[in-house]
Amino acid sequence: MLSTPLGAATSSSTVPTTTGRGPSQSPETLASLITTSKNITQLLQIHAAAIRHGFHNHPVVNFKLQRSYSSFGRLDSSLALFNRTHDPNVFFYTSIIHAHAAYNLHMRGIQLYIQMMSQDVEPNEFTFSALLKGCPLEPGKLLHPHVIKLGFDCNMHVRTALVDVYSRGGDLVSARQLFDTMPERSLVSLTSMITGYAKHGDLINARTLFDRIADKDAVCWNVMIGGYAKYGKPTDAITLFRKMLQTKINPNEVTLVAVLSACGQIGALESGRWIHSYIQNNGIHINIHLGTALIDMYTKCGSLEDALNIFNNLKNKDVITYNSMISGYSMHGYHQEALLLFHDMHKNHKQPTAISFIGILNSCAHSGLVSIGKGIFLSMETKHKIKPTIEHYGCVINLLGRAGFLNHAYTLTNNMNINNIKPDPIIFGTLLDSCTLHKNIELAEKIVKFLIDHNLANSGTYILLSNLYGSTSNWAGVARMRALMKDHGVQKEPGCSSIEVNNKVHEFVAGDMKHPKSEEIYGMVEEVNGWLESHGYRPQTDVVLQDIGKRERVRSLEVHSEKLAIAFGLISTKAGSSIKIVKNLRVCLDCHEVTKLISKVTGRRIVVRDRNRFHHFVDGLCSCGDYW
Repeated sequence: MLSTPLGAATSSSTVPTTTGRGPSQSPETLASLITTSKNITQLLQIHAAAIRHGFHNHPVVNFKLQRSYSSFGRLDSSLALFNRTHDPNVFFYTSIIHAHAAYNLHMRGIQLYIQMMSQDVEPNEFTFSALLKGCPLEPGKLLHPHVIKLGFDCNMHVRTALVDVYSRGGDLVSARQLFDTMPERSLVSLTSMITGYAKHGDLINARTLFDRIADKDAVCWNVMIGGYAKYGKPTDAITLFRKMLQTKINPNEVTLVAVLSACGQIGALESGRWIHSYIQNNGIHINIHLGTALIDMYTKCGSLEDALNIFNNLKNKDVITYNSMISGYSMHGYHQEALLLFHDMHKNHKQPTAISFIGILNSCAHSGLVSIGKGIFLSMETKHKIKPTIEHYGCVINLLGRAGFLNHAYTLTNNMNINNIKPDPIIFGTLLDSCTLHKNIELAEKIVKFLIDHNLANSGTYILLSNLYGSTSNWAGVARMRALMKDHGVQKEPGCSSIEVNNKVHEFVAGDMKHPKSEEIYGMVEEVNGWLESHGYRPQTDVVLQDIGKRERVRSLEVHSEKLAIAFGLISTKAGSSIKIVKNLRVCLDCHEVTKLISKVTGRRIVVRDRNRFHHFVDGLCSCGDYW
């Protein structure tokens, strides 16, 4: 017999208090009260009344109590009631299985299913729907034959659940086979199939199915927008978001976080600000998740001021919010502010995470703070009990390498094995990048030989060594690397720069002639060349990694992608306004010097985001202090 629930009250405001078993104490009344209970306190009071009047074992009352306990997060109480239920039927079993699935306790749910079958209780379609909801792939595969054997494979709800299991688990072939043989397809089944494709990067098939749906709901839009944002199609994500608004479907937090991420990827500040305005104008509450997404977007789009404004006004900041702001300071070269905020986390009793240390170590690397960075790295285990991962080692190797401590960085790379961490091609690529920066051919060749001998070489391996040979005019070495790249099918990633003007992103590659305003752009390039010459600029032709004449080298420098993007910005925006550029590769020495001079001549602030960080050019100076 179950005793009165611990802490249960018997307030007359919630349950009947008259004596006897009149209508007010009937099982039906108690069941209705259970269904409409608003919190766990009310439910405990009703449960106490049911025990007091002897109705706690009534099937309907017991069933309602079990369901309500699990809905209020009291799965333990729900299971205790179930275990005391005499001969539970399929509805009791299905309810408790569903409760476990809701808390991702799928294996426990399957154990209950086995128990159910052993007691000769026949499952129904809702049992399998509950079992399969959110179920991992392997357990789902084990349940599939049971579905077929018991004749539920043609049930639309059960088959939809199976499609979802296979789709989420990455078995898209099986998912599509089930989907294609469904007699009718619901929006849920279509969304499950789209989710599988989008989750695993097959955006073409995802979009094909998406376009076939006439009445899409917010979930369906979110899946497609999120897929584009996750797999490198940010422009498509933003375009689709605009289409979503045109269909009068209201975006939710999931939509907005995804599209803000897309804006951040391509530095689309104007689009990001427009989305921020949409949030404010539609009274959408900026919670921690949305606030952090806005901070991330603004920092990646080059507006640290807007990011800081969001951060300062956000209440109940968590460690993820702090991490986002620290990372923003790091990207923009505000190392002192990053360090102060890192220490501020401690004052506000926010325990730093592994991500926090990646942000602050990157900040030290970008500013050459070797001693401080090494101290922070050592404090991870000694003070914060966080074991460094390969990402943290990568940050420190970058910190040491960029500062010129190449042998120290190389030693650290070799000693990573002490902590059971194996250096990967990314770690070696970081070290190779530093070798290129400091023109250390001997160490670079040693690293490349090791990578090739251990079958760890990737495209970046050959490209970095080829660049190093080119920077030292070792054209035989360049030719050798290019031959190896050709043999391995490696292609060098072309430099690409983008600029957003009037909510439209314009992309340029070196020597680009495809833009409709190419004539005006190249006219501005020539005008800029005149400004540069009058200010004593001399082209840094040693950054041209090709065996060509000096004149050709100078010409190739003039048409670098970021210079074309800046020229477009100069002819397309008002005098004195800021210009923001996003580049996929590290900005070269010549472009860096040229951009400083352009900012001085034009009086404009030019913000360039390259692969590693932000550069703020103002009045002939760069925020990086020429250290990048």
